[in-house]
Amino acid sequence: MNILQINSRQRGENAPSTRIAHAVVARLRAEQPRAQAARVSLDDALIGEIQWADVLVLGVPMCNFGVPAQLKNWIDAVVRAGVTFRYTERGPQGLLKGKQAVVAQASGGRHRDSPADTITPHLKTALAFVGIDAVQFVDPEGLAMGLDGEKNGRGGARAQIAQGIVV
Repeated sequence: MNILQINSRQRGENAPSTRIAHAVVARLRAEQPRAQAARVSLDDALIGEIQWADVLVLGVPMCNFGVPAQLKNWIDAVVRAGVTFRYTERGPQGLLKGKQAVVAQASGGRHRDSPADTITPHLKTALAFVGIDAVQFVDPEGLAMGLDGEKNGRGGARAQIAQGIVV
């Protein structure tokens, strides 16, 4: 028997779900002494990727005035106390220093600099929390507002890119 244990934890090896999963694997191995076990932590793999990167490029469509669920899940996975940030007497301190982010934020309407733009402050806050405070936004807007809107939105994004990505 081959056993794959996948831990999607945020609280490390002492997380209740991880401890229970370890116990399940131990029981299975006791019943099947020849069983091979492999353990993968999705969070650890994602954190390893962000620690490795110098520049983080996020492709972010606006979904119902927010970030897609997949990106929210990724943020939840990589924001880990003691690994990507720590608490100090002066508050949280990001540990992913010296990195930059470029956010390609697309929307069907025009929301930049309006109360409907919840993505920009959300991502700036989340990235700064882990230490990435050099964030540049490339944001084509109006992509669902007819052919002219799409053309202008894409053209604006290309112009932003042509002016240079600050890395």
